[in-house]
Order: sequence, then structure tokens, then C-alpha cells
Amino acid sequence: MARKRQPKLVFDFIDGATGREVASQRNTARFDDIMLQPRVMAHVETRMITTRFLGRDYGLPFGIAPMGMCDLAWPGADRALAQSACDFNLPVCLSAAASSTIEEMRHWAGENSWFQLYVNGSIDEALVLVERARTAGYDTLVLTVDVPQVARRLRDLRNGFDMPFRLGISNFFDFALHPRWSLTTLWHGTPEPANIGKTFDRGASRAGADWYFLDRLRALWPGRLIVKGVTSEADAKRIQAAGADAIYVSNHGGRQLDSAPAAIDCLPRIRQALGPDFPLVFDSGLRSGEDIVKALALGADFVMLGRPMLFALGADGARGVNALIRGLGEEINVVLAQIGLNDLRQLSTEVINSHAEPICHAVEGPKPVHRSAQLKGTGS
Repeated sequence: MARKRQPKLVFDFIDGATGREVASQRNTARFDDIMLQPRVMAHVETRMITTRFLGRDYGLPFGIAPMGMCDLAWPGADRALAQSACDFNLPVCLSAAASSTIEEMRHWAGENSWFQLYVNGSIDEALVLVERARTAGYDTLVLTVDVPQVARRLRDLRNGFDMPFRLGISNFFDFALHPRWSLTTLWHGTPEPANIGKTFDRGASRAGADWYFLDRLRALWPGRLIVKGVTSEADAKRIQAAGADAIYVSNHGGRQLDSAPAAIDCLPRIRQALGPDFPLVFDSGLRSGEDIVKALALGADFVMLGRPMLFALGADGARGVNALIRGLGEEINVVLAQIGLNDLRQLSTEVINSHAEPICHAVEGPKPVHRSAQLKGTGS
């Protein structure tokens, strides 16, 4: 539906990835390789899918990932995502490259708002954004570290997509064929980065997010600090030692390195490297409630969804996002019943079908067991 309703330039910006887009396809395909083991005759009349993460209770085990320029998907996207986050009690993470300000998102989403930081430009400029987030009342900061340089995304190059975004003559027919999106966007004003400034250079280096910066940020930021974009066990252990409150396992949805491993393959290795209790967030490749359950079983404490939210916005605006969130929650609930569990805290690698577990064979030694696996499940 989003493909039909959005200009090709916009849909490709959301859907596209780097290189031949193999990493993006690998992310989703690997989830299809993971099978869950159904269990029968368990007492699963009541089930719990609420989640506690980093000291806060959420209505569902997933949130809305940071994404730049969401208002391109549909005008008012950031506000719609904030409203959905409040309605369903989910976290929504505002990107530094968002088309809404730090202060606006905090006003709309309140305690459900997180802020994601890119070090785009000087360290001093990045720390100004951090201070704005602190002053606005954010208590969770997500530092993205897997974009030292934005990768070449061939669809964007072919379509002439660039920042600052312009409704250019070269895309006239594309926009004309999607009048609802085009007219609504013109009425609301062309989206532009609201926090980094009109001089934002999308292709500029973001390599300032180095180990020195992480130490400095940890010393300055009083709230929860999550480091996003980690697929290496060695990096994860160093970030843990630096004092981060959580690590966000992600390969940026396959948008950075086409040869990157599927993020879900990295998750159990990182869980094993960090031990059973260190908080892990996960994204990349999730497309269903079953995928969410698989990620939780393989070591994640919480997951975030990006592209699916923007597809839902493009399909039907705020109603589309609400329908997606509601549907994912229903799927998670049904999956728990099918595998004989009452509570997400009972999930562990034991629910993965042992006859199709290449994901677990990737880890040497015994299977990685998630910390919540210590709670015996009804179907175990």
C-alpha cells in the first residue's frame, strides 16, 4: 500500500539499502530460517506480553526505532508516531536527523520519548544536541556508532534523492502520479532536518562517534545510555566496560555494509559474550510478531521496529501505524499460546526448533541462554 501511495523517490528512500541490498534481504531471510517449536496442552488461557526494560514498564516488547526525516513518509509522521507510542505505551526514539525538534517530540511523547544522536560535524555540535535533550527532559539517549560515513544507496542515487529534500522538476511526474502525498506535503511544508540545521550534509563524516567520545558522553549524560549499531562481540564487551546501560544490536537495516552478517546471527553471540543479565536491544529484519518472539528468545530484552512503521504510515497514516502495532501485539500473543508459554519472560533458546538451528550453531559451546530463561515456562 505504501508503494502505491508514496512517490517512488520516497518509497525507495525508506525501502532501499546499500549496494545490491543483499544485507537487507539477508536480515529478513534469516528470520525465515529460524523455526519455533509448538507445544501442546499447556495452560495458556491467560498470557502476558507487557515488558519491563531499563526500569520502565511498556505495554509491548517493542518500540519505534530512530529514523531520519520520517515526515517524508507522510506529513506529521513524527507526531503520529508519538501519539501511537503514548496510546500503546511504547518508546519512540527521535533521530537527530528527524524533521521534528527534540523539544516537540518530548512534548508529544513525554516519558515515552528517547533521543538518538549522530555525531555529524564537530563534537561540540553533538554535545549541544545532548544538552538540549537533557534540558527537554529525556532520560534515554541512543548513540548510533555504525555510520562513520553514509553508504552509497543506489536507489537514492538513481532517483536523485538528497538533503535538503526538494520537490524537484526532475521528479515532477513521480509527484504528479501521487497527488495526495504531494499536495499534503506542499500544504505542510517540505520536510527538512529540524535539529541539525538547514546546512545538514547527509554525506558528511560521522566518525566523531569514537571511543573517546563514548567515554566523554558517558561522563556527561546523567540518564540511560544505549549504544546502537553493534554486531561485534569484541565491540560489545568494550562498550559494556565503558559503562553503557544497554547495547543495541543492529546492522542499520542493511543500509551501511552490504557484506554485513544478518543482525539476528550476531545477537546470540553478543548475548553469550556479555552474559545473561546485560540489557540488549535489537533491530534489523523484523517484520512480524513471530520475528519479535524469535529475537527475544535468542537474547534480546527489547526490540525496535523501523521500516515497518514507515510503511504503515505511507499506507494509511496514523491509522496505519495503530493497525500495525495492534496486529503485532495480537501475533505475539498467539505465538506465546502456540509455543506453550504464558509470559515473555519465559522465552529462551529452548523454544527454537532443534532441527533447524543454524542460528545457534553459530555460537561455539552450549546454546546461549537468555537471562529470563531461568523462569521455567509452562511449555518447557
